[in-house]
Amino acid sequence: MGQPLLIDLVADVVCPWCYLGWRRVKSAVALRPDVEPLIVWRPYQLDPTLPEQGVDRKAYMAGKFKDPLKLKAVHTALVEAGTEEGIVFNFEAIALSPNTSAAHRLIRWAHGAGRQDAVVEGLFAAYFTQGRDIGDPQVLADIGEAAGMDPVVILQLLSEGADRETVAREHAMAVQGGITGVPFAIFGGKLAIVGAESPKNIAEAIDKALEAA
Repeated sequence: MGQPLLIDLVADVVCPWCYLGWRRVKSAVALRPDVEPLIVWRPYQLDPTLPEQGVDRKAYMAGKFKDPLKLKAVHTALVEAGTEEGIVFNFEAIALSPNTSAAHRLIRWAHGAGRQDAVVEGLFAAYFTQGRDIGDPQVLADIGEAAGMDPVVILQLLSEGADRETVAREHAMAVQGGITGVPFAIFGGKLAIVGAESPKNIAEAIDKALEAA
């Protein structure tokens, strides 16, 4: 057994930089085989005001990026960075910008079932590579099932609105704690990194957090 280290990753599943950050934390951990990491996903919603059925993504992004060339440049940079981490960003395939509350709740239940990592990977790939609607309960149930969870239970919990307040509360806590951008990774409760830093930089942060502990 290696040295235990809690890594809290505050992120959203519709944030492409969070997908990069998630993969880079994984790559950094692989550089430190003597560390026994416990990565815990913490919910953050880039836009908690979105309706449950989502909105048209092209129109939504046009509202955020007044200059379409700037958005194109951001997407190009992300595609290049994604290639390094084995991520296929297929932005053209994404039709909807969903409300991510339900997806965060699924991750929460997956964590309890020991399936968090598979569900997070499944959600990111479904959204950014396959262009699926990760606000749709059936899509979420499919992702959960692929990770070894019971889809019937997932659909029931979603229909009951289970843990909706919990996710909203955790998001509010992150905002109150001063988090304005994600990914935001906290190592051992001691040290934080904002943004999708390189695996090398993250590995150095792991070293410093362990020294502080």
